[in-house]
Amino acid sequence: MELTIGALVITAASVGCIHTLLGPDHYLPFVMIAWARKWSGFKTMVITFLCGIGHVGSSVVIGMIGVAIGIAVGKLTFLESVRGNIAAWLFIGFGLAYMIWGIRAAYRNKPHKHIHFHNHGLEHEHDHSHHKEHIHIHGQEDKVNITPWVLFLIFVFGPCEPLIPLLMYPAAKHSMTGMLFVTGVFAAATITTMLIIVGLALRGVQLVEFGRLQRFSHAIAGATILICGLAIQFLGL
Repeated sequence: MELTIGALVITAASVGCIHTLLGPDHYLPFVMIAWARKWSGFKTMVITFLCGIGHVGSSVVIGMIGVAIGIAVGKLTFLESVRGNIAAWLFIGFGLAYMIWGIRAAYRNKPHKHIHFHNHGLEHEHDHSHHKEHIHIHGQEDKVNITPWVLFLIFVFGPCEPLIPLLMYPAAKHSMTGMLFVTGVFAAATITTMLIIVGLALRGVQLVEFGRLQRFSHAIAGATILICGLAIQFLGL
């Protein structure tokens, strides 16, 4: 392998890690949704991995098509920015909708007391929640949960802007081996960083006792995703 390609591979690994670390949208949605919906660690990792594949894979496909038909890097970068805008608005819409649903669910799940009188003159009271009964009765809804698919769709639209310039150099050198190495290393670095951060953050969140705030977990998750979308759209994260 040429020295220049070797240096480019190292750069791809570094950029993949930094690109992921500086983009909270790469990990916070998974952590918060997993916490709110009580996903297992394995399920969370699988969903994160698949979304990472969709995230990197879509940019790889666009980059390869651009290389094949000779599209200039500037045009590909512009296309990636358009995809980034779409992904940001999808994050905003999904986060807002999920937050509103979470607030409604928390309101319905507000604990209240029922007092019971017995024939022997004694009485007792206990906390009660109608929302819990509703979930129990309609528990089959979890089998058609579309949340992972929504996340996957958003991440497919989410671009990997740093990958395009990295692909263009070996393409200009007519080095297919170099392109494959750069792509593979960038993808591995990005997805591995996502998995590590999600795993550590989820473990940390699960150790925290939220008490009465726990019933607002869906609303908090939605608000977090909404903030990520706004940060992407208006702060350029």
